[in-house]
Amino acid sequence: QVQLVESGGGLVQPGGSLRLACAASGFTFSNYVMGWYRQAPGKEREVVAHITSAGGRINFANSVKGRFTISRDNAKNTVYLQMNSLKPEDTAKYYCHAANTEYWGQGTQVTVSS
Repeated sequence: QVQLVESGGGLVQPGGSLRLACAASGFTFSNYVMGWYRQAPGKEREVVAHITSAGGRINFANSVKGRFTISRDNAKNTVYLQMNSLKPEDTAKYYCHAANTEYWGQGTQVTVSS
């Protein structure tokens, strides 16, 4: 059974940091490009970042470049999203996704507010 379980969300003040984690199981994690997406209330889901299977190439949405970092640990079947200098507009539910599959996590809420 495929599972993607996100964790690490919460309430943080503007300028703060959070580190999200997504633990994968039930498939060969190291074979897949992994991505983080987010969806704010009333908006469509948007891509945040992707990382290749070996972690050798990373892409970010323009809105998070220079503030967010994506990484993965294939030995732990986990992909991470380090979010720094958070802004209120980063408030959303964050999801991880295995590229070109129907595998999605349930999401973790990130709220940036003072």
